[in-house]
Amino acid sequence: MRLIKSARLGVLTAALGLALASGPAASAASAHATPTASKAPTARTLAQARDDAAPAYIENGYQNPVSAYQPVSRPDTRSCTVTAMQYDFSDSYLTGDYTGTLTPPTACAGPWSKVVLDWYGSVQGVQYDRLAGVWIGGAEVLRTSTPEPDAAGISWHVDQDISSYIPLLTKTQPLDVSLGNLINDTDTGVYHITLKITYYTANRANPPVRTADEVLPLSNTDSDGAADWWDLTKGQSASLTETFPTNLTGADIEIYARGNGCEEFWYSNVPDDDATDTADGYCSGGTYREVGVEVDGRLAGIAQVYPVIYSGGINPMMWRPIMSVDSLRTEPYTLDLTPFAGVLSDGKQHTITLVAPADISDVWMLDATMFLTTDAHKAHTGGAVTKDTIAASPKLTTTIASPTAGTDVITANGSRDWSVSGYVDTSHGRVVTTVSQHLTYRNLDTIWGSGEYQTVDQQDQGYTQVDTDGVAQRQTWSYPISMYASYIPDGTGSGFLLTAKVSQARFTSTEADARGRWTTTSRIADKMAANGVLQRADDGSNLQADGRDSEDYQSSTPSQPCYHHVIEADHGQVTADVHPGCRN
Repeated sequence: MRLIKSARLGVLTAALGLALASGPAASAASAHATPTASKAPTARTLAQARDDAAPAYIENGYQNPVSAYQPVSRPDTRSCTVTAMQYDFSDSYLTGDYTGTLTPPTACAGPWSKVVLDWYGSVQGVQYDRLAGVWIGGAEVLRTSTPEPDAAGISWHVDQDISSYIPLLTKTQPLDVSLGNLINDTDTGVYHITLKITYYTANRANPPVRTADEVLPLSNTDSDGAADWWDLTKGQSASLTETFPTNLTGADIEIYARGNGCEEFWYSNVPDDDATDTADGYCSGGTYREVGVEVDGRLAGIAQVYPVIYSGGINPMMWRPIMSVDSLRTEPYTLDLTPFAGVLSDGKQHTITLVAPADISDVWMLDATMFLTTDAHKAHTGGAVTKDTIAASPKLTTTIASPTAGTDVITANGSRDWSVSGYVDTSHGRVVTTVSQHLTYRNLDTIWGSGEYQTVDQQDQGYTQVDTDGVAQRQTWSYPISMYASYIPDGTGSGFLLTAKVSQARFTSTEADARGRWTTTSRIADKMAANGVLQRADDGSNLQADGRDSEDYQSSTPSQPCYHHVIEADHGQVTADVHPGCRN
């Protein structure tokens, strides 16, 4: 789905084409020290950067993409696997998405203890990274992006627990898969995708999974009934009007969101009024991004978004073979709308609106699904929203300083604090729910050397707390990312040197309030570090093309207190793949 790259460095990378010349495979990326952001490079610095590139190494292929994230656990019960799709995405921008149907297997009739989706892909040649999504019954159940191939070809696998969608899976449903691709003389890679769904039956040791009573898709459905995401640009939103169950007691909404084009690297964009850096090829819109949901035009919830990097992002050599955090299995954002459940249960139509980030410079792909709980012992619940302090926008300040000629230091700081309360009159009495959120944000963006150098250091973090009749639970998040990237042109021709270094992480946890003391019940820490170099001569041949990356994934849940997986790679090959013990 990617149209262009963001920022000056990304635009150039996208225009290069990704066919790499053959040659010995070894790393030169670590030879490039990051320049000091506070001092603009001199002519000698630029020349020295080219000289320091030797010895030149050219990666001529890489092994299949890997990820350290925790695979979906599988119960040891009788199961049935349905091959839902086998399809080649070639000129799919022109021919459209895949459409079909999914029917649950009669040999494994429910109830089920778990349902798991498996995505298998392969591709060879030259191709961009592409955004992909899977919809069952109109609900998006997987969002992913593809790795970029080499000439020999690669294959990969993504799994996803889709048990929460079981209310849709019990009967035949339409299946839609989007993976926009183009084939031409340069971009030759055809994505061969197989989609399988495995249904695990329940037994005494593995009881039926608990789900919402109803699942309500809020996707962009065309005139033929095919589902897709909403493509939203600046100032746009997507709304659907629905009639909800009159015995509603709770509601969650799950939102998928990814930026495209100039919004792929939104954390490196510059403010709209930064004319100098915009003229140097940087995308506008600033660096803060959040998505929201409205109920009948009233802001009901907010989520900060994760800075996902596509496999061709910043410098494509960095993500071979370990792809960036959240790129293979994108996590949705879940917002609790239970304070609005009493209002939604009045039998009237209500409008749910997905709000794209403000001040964006390109497109965001949003989609959502609602999960509804109902009261089996009461025909009509009812209730009201008693408090809503969500401001239309966060507290955000941005400053631009120029400590030296040709250097811009852009600092953005933001925060939000809000709460929403409401009640529902259920068959067991009035239930009061309060959702509150606290978040902070800081981005330090330094650009120098006529726009040829950039560093970004971003920290966004916070928590959302849900209190229901004295029982409290808190979800925390932290999404740090640091980036250095440079583009050094050859002063005598069309050659250039690209170098980049990125570290990013996704930290999340669930905490419960036990008698006034918060106790962590589950946590995930997914950390990556990567660097890459791509140097091209005036005649188009590669002088350097190499990278290294690593991922450290650690999680803890009540059912699996310790999962720890570390992968390291160099020259496109895995050099370490271990499962060490967990650390506190």
